[in-house]
Parts: sequence; C-alpha cells; structure tokens
Amino acid sequence: MTLAPPGPWQRWDLHPSVVIGLVLLGGLYVSLGGLRARPRRVASFAAALVVLFLALNGPLHNLSDSYLFSARNSTTSAAANDSYLFSAHMVQHLVLTLVFPPLLLYGTPAWVVRPLLGPPAVFRVARWATRPLIAGVIFSAPITLWHFPRFYEAALEHHALHIVQHLVFLATAVIMWWPVLSPVPELPRASYLAQLLYLFALGLPMSLAGALITLADGVLYPFYVAAPRVWEGLAPLADQQLGGLLMWVVGTIYLWGAASVVWFRWSVREERGDADGAVPLEAYGNAEFGMRNAERRGPGSNTETT
Repeated sequence: MTLAPPGPWQRWDLHPSVVIGLVLLGGLYVSLGGLRARPRRVASFAAALVVLFLALNGPLHNLSDSYLFSARNSTTSAAANDSYLFSAHMVQHLVLTLVFPPLLLYGTPAWVVRPLLGPPAVFRVARWATRPLIAGVIFSAPITLWHFPRFYEAALEHHALHIVQHLVFLATAVIMWWPVLSPVPELPRASYLAQLLYLFALGLPMSLAGALITLADGVLYPFYVAAPRVWEGLAPLADQQLGGLLMWVVGTIYLWGAASVVWFRWSVREERGDADGAVPLEAYGNAEFGMRNAERRGPGSNTETT
C-alpha cells in the first residue's frame, strides 16, 4: 500500500536563502552589540527572527507559495499534491508587515541602528522617509499596487519578482512602523496624538483594498482558478473573499489595536501630570543616555541604562 505524500500543511521545507538571510541579520545584531540590550528587547528581536522564519518556511509558506513551483512542474508526483491559497498568502503578508517589523524595531537598541545611519546621505534619506506622512505613503502605495491583478499575477508567475515583492513589503513595513517604534531619538517617534492619527489613517487604504477584494463579483486572480485546492469546499472565489476579509478586518483591527496601546500610554502620562504629547527619551530604552555613557566608557560598554 502506497502512502499518500504529505499535504503542504504537513511539510517543513527549509529555504536556504531565508535561513542565510536570518543568520546574517542575527549576526549583524550580535556584532553591533545588540545582546547588551535589556533581556526583553533581545527576546523581541529573537521573536522577530522566529516569526520571519515561520512565515517564509514550513506549512504557511507551502500553502502560500508552493504552487508557484508546482505549476511549472505539474508532471511530478509531488507537484500534484501541492496547493496554493490566496487566504494563506494574505496571512503571510500580514505577518511580514504587521508582526515582524514591530518586534524587530522594539528589539533593536539605538547603538545597533546608529552605525547604519552614519553616512550623511543615508541619514538625510532616513530622516525624510520616516516622517509619518511619507512613511505611510511609502508603505500603503506598494502594498495597494501589488494587489492589482496585473502586478499580483506577475509576482505569482515569476519567482524572482515574488521575492522582490516580499522584500518590498518587509522594507516598507519597517519604515511604516518607524514613527511609532523608532529606536533612536535622532529619527524621532511622532507625538502620541500624531501616532493615533497615523495608525488610524494607515488602516484606511488596507480596508479599501481588502473590501474591493472581498466584494468582487469574480475571481480577480485567474492563477488561483487553476491551482489545486487544499480543501475541495473552499472554492477560488470563497478563498479570495476570505483573504480579502483578513486584509480588510484583521489588518485594520490590528493597526487600530496598536493605536489603542498608544492612547493608553498617552493617558498614563497625562495622569502623571505630563501634558507634553512628545514621546519621552525613556521610551527609546534610554537611548540617548546610553549613548552618552557609552561615549564616556568606550565602544565596548554599550548598554541600556536601567
């Protein structure tokens, strides 16, 4: 009796490019002294690496992307058992843009970021790009355009372009979260009021794109019509509607949930009698004081003050 090959949700396929990228990112963090940060920040950075690993390897990646390869090799027995879900792909994109970047930024101390901002040209571009309005556009425009059928289908058909799509999502999402979770006061976080307005406004383009996908009369991406189904009861249109709802509802609620956290932090400061809406230095993990102390003690003493 021949056992059926495991389904895409049962396999743990590792992608060397992802593993190498994570090792390089973690190595850069260690080499720049990231492990000297407070334990909760180191844990946050480690969680970011784990989240990225799980999003781009294993079952979620297989359900999202495995059919990209099986469609071009449909004669193989393994390919016949691969599948592809728009809704799984949407979950992957939400993890890449809404879960990974906040963990990364919160877990990265100021002294790890500063050397990367050293060149004046880099600092000028970063200062411009991390302003709330600019950062919001840098994130919202690509993620909206990539969901237009022509661009989305192109990413599905061409693996190299699909990698570029993920890199664009990751880079623009880090920029998007910067006004809320900047690790360095030189590129400051927005005021609490500005953060509230910013996070609320960010949910609008995502809501619009998700609503248009959910309420479409037909399948917007023909690629999914030909894709093998994981569950026969989940037709391509239903799968598309589920993915659209994830983007429309879950993505928007996530951003507005982050806005609620900002509001509570602002409320606590007001109760303490601090009417200033600016984010205090201690919110950066005492980054400024840590920098001054490190300068006095030398580069080997980069630590956050308690």
